[in-house]
Amino acid sequence: MTTLQVLILIAGFLHFGVLIASALVPQVLDWKGELNRVSKLTRQLVWTHGVFIVLTIIGFGVLAVLNAEALAAGNMLARSLAGFIAVFWGGRLLLQYTWFDCRDYLKTPVLKWGYHGLTLVFTYFTAVFSFAALRPGGAS
Repeated sequence: MTTLQVLILIAGFLHFGVLIASALVPQVLDWKGELNRVSKLTRQLVWTHGVFIVLTIIGFGVLAVLNAEALAAGNMLARSLAGFIAVFWGGRLLLQYTWFDCRDYLKTPVLKWGYHGLTLVFTYFTAVFSFAALRPGGAS
């Protein structure tokens, strides 16, 4: 197994760890109370988008775990998928630094460590999948 395969496999399993944090979001952000203040359609859209993001993260994890060797091989499909995953997580990381203001919610050490841990994981995803997509010498 190559180093890149191992890194992709680790990334795949880390996606399932991200789901643990995702499961805490509704409670930490008091979605029940907050979403009661908006229209029914807005509430439904927030939950629908949340479910689709969870499904996307599950999909990325499953694809990476089951196809680490293929993703590391560097053919066009592997590079394209790795590139898409890198853009997804790179975009999420960019939003974390430029758009989200989480300070009011990071009140406990656990939440602070979790936030910074997720930042590291998003950085890891972006780096590993960017390398898989752009590395020199990949197969065409």
